[in-house]
Amino acid sequence: MSELAEKVQQDLVEAIDNDDLVLPTLPEVALQIRKAAEDPEISVATLSKVIGRDTALSACLIKVVNSPLLRAAQEVTDLHTAITRLGINYSSNLAIGLVMEQIFHARSDVVEQKMREVWRKSLEIAGVSYALCRTHTQLKPDQAALGGLVHQIGVLPILTYAEDHYELLSDPVSLNHVIEHIHPLLGDKLLQVWEFPEMLVKLPGLFLDLKRQSEQLDYVDLVQIASLYCHKDTDHPLSRIDVLGVPAFKKLGIDPENTAMCSDLEESRSMFY
Repeated sequence: MSELAEKVQQDLVEAIDNDDLVLPTLPEVALQIRKAAEDPEISVATLSKVIGRDTALSACLIKVVNSPLLRAAQEVTDLHTAITRLGINYSSNLAIGLVMEQIFHARSDVVEQKMREVWRKSLEIAGVSYALCRTHTQLKPDQAALGGLVHQIGVLPILTYAEDHYELLSDPVSLNHVIEHIHPLLGDKLLQVWEFPEMLVKLPGLFLDLKRQSEQLDYVDLVQIASLYCHKDTDHPLSRIDVLGVPAFKKLGIDPENTAMCSDLEESRSMFY
C-alpha cells in the first residue's frame, strides 16, 4: 500500500471512530416514503402521492413492473397500478433503494464518473439479487434488491473526501486501494445511521467475505452471489473466484452452467435501469 493510501486510510478510520466524517443524508423523498410505509393503514393512493412527487422515481418503478421478470399480460402505464401490482412494502423498499441515485453526484468529472460506475454496478447486482431471491428462495425479493442497491454505499463518503483532497484524486491506484479497504466499514456505518432493517445493516461489511458461513441463506449470500455473477468475464478480482467453493453458492444450490438460468439472470441485470 502506498504511503498516501495508508495515511488517508488512517485519517478516515479515525474520522469514522470519532464521528467526524460527514456522511451523506438519506434523500428527503426516501424519508417521506419510509414514514408513509410505516403507517399500517396506508392506502395505495397515499403512497402513490408520496412517490409521485419524484417523477424519475415513478418512471423507474413503472419500468420495474414492466420488466421481463414481472411483466403481466397488460403493460402498466401509471404509478397507482404499479404500486398495486408490487404491493405497498415492496414498492416502498424498491423506491427507497432507487432514490439513492440522488446521492451519487459530484463536483468533479473524475468523481462523477466513478460514482456513476458504482451506481450502475449496484443496479446490476440489485437486479440479479432480486431474480435469485424470487426464483430460488423464500426471502423477500424487494429486500434483496435493496441490499444490492446499497452494498457499495460506503464508497460515497470516500469519493466526497477525495474531492477535497486533490492528491488522492490524482492518484487512482491509491484511491482504489482506500475504497477497497474502507467502503465496507463506512457502508455499515451509513446503513446504521439511516436506520436500515437489521438484516441489511451489516451487508456492506460482510458481502466480500467469501468464506462466510451462515446458518441459513440470507440477503448477504444473495448479494454475494449476484456480485460474483456480475463480475464474471471482467478484469475484476472477483471474476477469478471459483464460485463452486463459495459457501453461499452451495447454500443456494444452483447450477452455474444452467443456460436457461444464466439467460434469466442476464436479463435481470438491466431490471433497474
